[in-house]
Amino acid sequence: MGIQRKLSPTEIATFCSEVGWLIHAGITPANALNVLISDTKNADGRKIYEDIFSVCKNGEAFSKGLKASGVFPDYCVQLIRLGEESGNLDDCLQALATYYEKEDNLRQSFKSAVSYPLIMIFMMFVVIYVLMSKVLPIFRQVFDELGTDMSDIASNLLNLGEALNRYTWIFVLIALGLVLLYFCFSKIPILNRLFHLFLNRFPPTKALIEQYASQRFANGMAMTLRSGINTVDSLDLLADITNSEEMNRKILSCKEELKKGGSFSEVLSNSGIFGNLHSRMISIGFRSGNLDAVMTRIAETYEKENDRKVQSIISVLEPTLVIILSIIVGIILLSVILPL
Repeated sequence: MGIQRKLSPTEIATFCSEVGWLIHAGITPANALNVLISDTKNADGRKIYEDIFSVCKNGEAFSKGLKASGVFPDYCVQLIRLGEESGNLDDCLQALATYYEKEDNLRQSFKSAVSYPLIMIFMMFVVIYVLMSKVLPIFRQVFDELGTDMSDIASNLLNLGEALNRYTWIFVLIALGLVLLYFCFSKIPILNRLFHLFLNRFPPTKALIEQYASQRFANGMAMTLRSGINTVDSLDLLADITNSEEMNRKILSCKEELKKGGSFSEVLSNSGIFGNLHSRMISIGFRSGNLDAVMTRIAETYEKENDRKVQSIISVLEPTLVIILSIIVGIILLSVILPL
């Protein structure tokens, strides 16, 4: 665990699960932290636990200790505070653990959808670069020994390869700059938000982002309802975790309609967050008192649908990129082999 950064979903899930089980066993949060401090070998992790424990041992609330540590997201701290006030702290922590486990799976799925095509494209450029800068010059020597000239296509490709050879350091700097830019976008909050804003507006990724936002909303709503949080407070918390401007607008619309006295199931149905089938499921769950279970089921449905879409995208991109690479490599090789 790092101290100068927000904890990852996996780290938060582990922490919430361990503390939740200890509190469920009748141990106070302060004593639970004491147990974790004695069991933790990692120096950074122990420092975080000690920071939280130093606040809790003075009689302060567990949520205040989490906030003082500075490594937990605000909505996580708020939800735990609401869990303390409602007397459902252990249930709240277990719900958070489940939520963050699913959030980690969601992020890994999204990363695979983005990173795999980028790796394939990078490998394409590497193969083409090697052919143009290293292989074609060998063929030119063969043509010179035969006393003939290369074809126009091969000559142009060879000239381009020589230019790439001369300015290799520039391309290396560009590649390093892109890698650095990627880490900046992933680590710096402002740049990370700009990246998510771009994905929300970019047509090929917009639909997938909206699906992920709906899955996050369903997961988050199931978590808050299972923790005993009322619907208005749940919507306040969920506005911070969807990472989608469109979803935030719909959540704000839901809150306004609830304040006007609308039914929660009707408000969700009219907001457009879910489709008609899911809206009917929510209406039934609301009337039967099983809304958290329905939300969990909806989240699982979205998870399967998103995984299917990601795999579908990858299954199309992989052969497409291979075909493009094969055509380019074939053109390069044929341009020098046929004249021979």
